[in-house]
Amino acid sequence: MSQALDALLNPQSVAVIGASNSPARIGGRPINNLLLTGFEGKMYPVNPKYTEVQGLQSYADISELPGPIDCAIVAVPVAGLIDTARACADSGVRSAVIFTSGLAEIGAQGAAIQQELTAIAKAADMRIVGPNCLGVAAPSQHWYGTFANFPSMSLVRSGSLGIISQSGAYGSHLYMAAQMRGLGVRYWVTTGNEADIDVAEVIEYYATSSEVKVIVAYAEGVRDMGAMKRALAAAHTARKPVIFMKVGRSVVGAAAAASHTGSLAGADALYDALFAQYGVYRAVTTEEMLDVAYACQFGEFPKGKRLCLQTISGGVGVLMADAAEEAELQLPVLSDMVQQRIVELIPFAGTRNPVDFTGAAMAEPKLIEEISDLVICSGQYDSHLIYMASVASSALTRDALAEIYGRMRKTHESQTLMLSIIASPEDREHYERLRIPCFQDPSLAVRAMAALTHFGEAFERPLPATTFERPLGALDVPDTAIDEYQAKKILQSWGIPVTSDLMVHSRQEAIEAWASINGSAVMKIVAAEILHKTEIGGVILNVTSAEAAADAYDALMQRAHMACSDVKDVSVLVTPMIQGGIETVLGVSNDPLFGPVVMCGLGGVLIEVLRDVTFHLAPFDEDEARRMIDEIRSRAVLDGVRGAEASDIDTLARALSQLSIFAAANVQTIQSVDVNPFVVLSSGAVALDALIIPKSRGVAETP
Repeated sequence: MSQALDALLNPQSVAVIGASNSPARIGGRPINNLLLTGFEGKMYPVNPKYTEVQGLQSYADISELPGPIDCAIVAVPVAGLIDTARACADSGVRSAVIFTSGLAEIGAQGAAIQQELTAIAKAADMRIVGPNCLGVAAPSQHWYGTFANFPSMSLVRSGSLGIISQSGAYGSHLYMAAQMRGLGVRYWVTTGNEADIDVAEVIEYYATSSEVKVIVAYAEGVRDMGAMKRALAAAHTARKPVIFMKVGRSVVGAAAAASHTGSLAGADALYDALFAQYGVYRAVTTEEMLDVAYACQFGEFPKGKRLCLQTISGGVGVLMADAAEEAELQLPVLSDMVQQRIVELIPFAGTRNPVDFTGAAMAEPKLIEEISDLVICSGQYDSHLIYMASVASSALTRDALAEIYGRMRKTHESQTLMLSIIASPEDREHYERLRIPCFQDPSLAVRAMAALTHFGEAFERPLPATTFERPLGALDVPDTAIDEYQAKKILQSWGIPVTSDLMVHSRQEAIEAWASINGSAVMKIVAAEILHKTEIGGVILNVTSAEAAADAYDALMQRAHMACSDVKDVSVLVTPMIQGGIETVLGVSNDPLFGPVVMCGLGGVLIEVLRDVTFHLAPFDEDEARRMIDEIRSRAVLDGVRGAEASDIDTLARALSQLSIFAAANVQTIQSVDVNPFVVLSSGAVALDALIIPKSRGVAETP
């Protein structure tokens, strides 16, 4: 892969097919861009209408070129695309950037042409970006294989940012926005319809490139989830931040994504799950994406959430504290000893956290250094955000402050420091050279620090495991309809705790089963054809006598036959009545793109009304399961409220992990799994009900 993309991103010879003398035309812009920016490789315009294009010798056909071609820029109408692709393949072109539109993005006829294009390229081992793309760029190589306008407007020649975008127009916007933010771009790729090279492959290339330090990606959909997982795993292993804008969150947005590039936007919650497990930061706005990329380029990633806020304004300290809490950062209070020492230096200082230097620090900036040094040396914090307003550019304090933070950086070389200042570009650059990112807005500074913390914690976690041991005696999912009794037996064999159930087929058996329980019982209809028992009165609670058990049996059998006249095999399940605990719901869905996905949330009204659930891709271990549980918005309920005992999180995490292993092992046969409720007790947990739907079940649901 690496060598193939090198031909695309670091070409030494380029052909422009459909070349134009006019820099305003699509076929003329790449030539103008390359001439303007000083591309040092060989460039060959190809167009039978001209003998010369923009001062360069033009050729009638690519077969006439005097040497091999690393990259061909194709700017021809769709009617001539296939012939052009064949000519490139026959001439040994190594890669091609295809601007041509009117293919898969417009419908079936265009998709058929695109498939033929892909087949030609694959047979010739010629890599393609596009079609329907805006091109590629490598500014440090003066390589701009694009018809975008930005090459003539570049402000920062090169840097360590790798940009990948399915959308050409947004990719161009992102490039210029990065330039205006002072971010240098190493590589820029737009993939368009992705007939060959996709976003995942470019991310993986960036992950293995020594020149790229931060990866920024925009996508409307992902076709190959396996490739995306490999790419994100490669970035994680290389400790390179991936900042991803995945659009299509809304129903309207998802529909627009499909019509724009022909890609299908997957369930948005599943993208969140993917990003969470691989440590990707999901940005919502361009501003957020570039702010985070800017902060990441300094390579400082806190390993924990303990943040100290230092400020010359008490009011701004409160502002930042609010933002920190919203970002789920922790603000531990300074020790009494350090607080006392701060008061000795500045009697009216705020000493807890935020630490408020007050106006006294303006008269003697050296106090700032002493207090910051005390705070950092306390060892209580993972990161430090310091608000200094315009002090950094004031003629009275500029030099003193620059010297202070210069010494601090040398003294505390491994600390994550960030400044919120209003400063000139020159003053800001001084701090940036010290690896101290600077933000004007203190709230945005907090958001950036939260992003750095996200990456710091993610890089310390292992990648999601892909294989697990199969439990001894584990049962597989059959390809026939499964009732609750069978479902529980299967899940139990995979290590998921379930109730002790007895199946009965007569009034007398119901009485005997109730008697063996020696307490309150629950009785349920069991029939593979009836998936949702509660909707037909198929569950009877609090059965407390032999007579009640017999009557419940008769009632359930009658309700089953009334609800489903063609039910073939109906029985009644008798199980102990579980008291107390917190109801949760566990589930599995087998997504066509993501594969098996596990769901967890709080049950009862919370699941039906608030939809307080989280998803993770299977399989995963117990540590990942605990992180999954922590993502539930109502997580605190499991810790016990109003005197209730805390729930057994260890057992819940173990059940989630085992469910994920079960789902991954049975991916070929499972359509979905529903364990609801899964009651978590103060010690232990148990599945009260379970539903497994095989892919080939062919079962009709009851109305």
